Amino acid sequence: MKTIRCTDTLFYYDGPQILEARDTIGGHYLVVMAPADDGRDRCLAVGVAPERLRQFRAGALELRSLMVEAGREEWYLATATNLDQPLEIEPQRTPLAECRHLPDDGFVLPDRHDEGLVLREARDRNNVTLEITVVTPGADRKPRIRLDTYTELLHHFQTMAKHAWRAASRELPYRDRSQMGTAGNHLMDVVIPAAAGSFRVLLEAAGRPGTLRKNALSCTLQRMDLLFENAASPRDTLVSLREHHGHLANAYVRFLQLLVKHGAGFRYSWAEPTSTKPNCREILESEAGSLVEVLSGKSHLHSERVTLVGTFENFNRKKGTWGLLIDGVTVPGRVRGDGMKLDSLVVGEQYRFSCVEEIEEVESTGRKSRTLYLMEYESVNE
Repeated sequence: MKTIRCTDTLFYYDGPQILEARDTIGGHYLVVMAPADDGRDRCLAVGVAPERLRQFRAGALELRSLMVEAGREEWYLATATNLDQPLEIEPQRTPLAECRHLPDDGFVLPDRHDEGLVLREARDRNNVTLEITVVTPGADRKPRIRLDTYTELLHHFQTMAKHAWRAASRELPYRDRSQMGTAGNHLMDVVIPAAAGSFRVLLEAAGRPGTLRKNALSCTLQRMDLLFENAASPRDTLVSLREHHGHLANAYVRFLQLLVKHGAGFRYSWAEPTSTKPNCREILESEAGSLVEVLSGKSHLHSERVTLVGTFENFNRKKGTWGLLIDGVTVPGRVRGDGMKLDSLVVGEQYRFSCVEEIEEVESTGRKSRTLYLMEYESVNE
């Protein structure tokens, strides 16, 4: 029987009422609790496209119509005995529109992210304004986050913004770029810190609200929007990130790795004083892992034979690494698994190492790594 696992609570009232779930191959589901049937808690489940789920989470879609649309071909019922464990879902034969467990018309998910706030603040302050939010599992019921987690994510977001500014500024006319100088080193000031029970913070363009600072932050955020816009599609993100190789791509991947490490989601919205609507981006906690898996993939470029002659300097048996001192510089390398034993080598003696140099490239960032693997060795001491 098919199973799904609940990954996030979207609406909570005397217990989870609406949840997001995934199946074993990463498909998205919307799960709605139903009135007890014969003493058993039941739930209704439908598969939902990631973009439609995102729109529902943002309060842009009505629940009943979304479920009828998503369940037109297939829908399920399950017994919800323990939402922490996988749910066995049973396919149903009758049309979903006839199901008595469907929610009433008109329910829209309450807006947990007031996108109008950033627009109002931008106009009131006559400045570019940015709101960022760290989303933690269960934050709607138990607002809590570790201080080091929160500050680490904000610090890496600032680092990403710095590299985004440098990438964006290279495309500006020289006159504009030189006038803004080192704006990227200090783009934003906190103007409203996170309130109690909230992991949202409001920032605006740093310094006096002059045109140059506004332009610098706007250019930065436009560049960052390009990175975040395809969060639901790792392959599309990979294509986009290849256009932003270097420090910016590396910073983005590290930021995603932090989200996975801390089991957190992230969203931000920003606006200029003249904006008609805010620019909003989000990465769900459930999406970050898939992004990291795809963006951290490596391609093997080529390998070649290399011969080194030098002084044996060190060997770490646990890590499988070694060092050969050549002309005052230590050249590092590795052995493959347990295939090569170096215990008989003497530190300080001269050896000839026959190696294979393998070159790999991280697909998303274009960053190359070179590794020397030792194949054979012989002493060259007289």
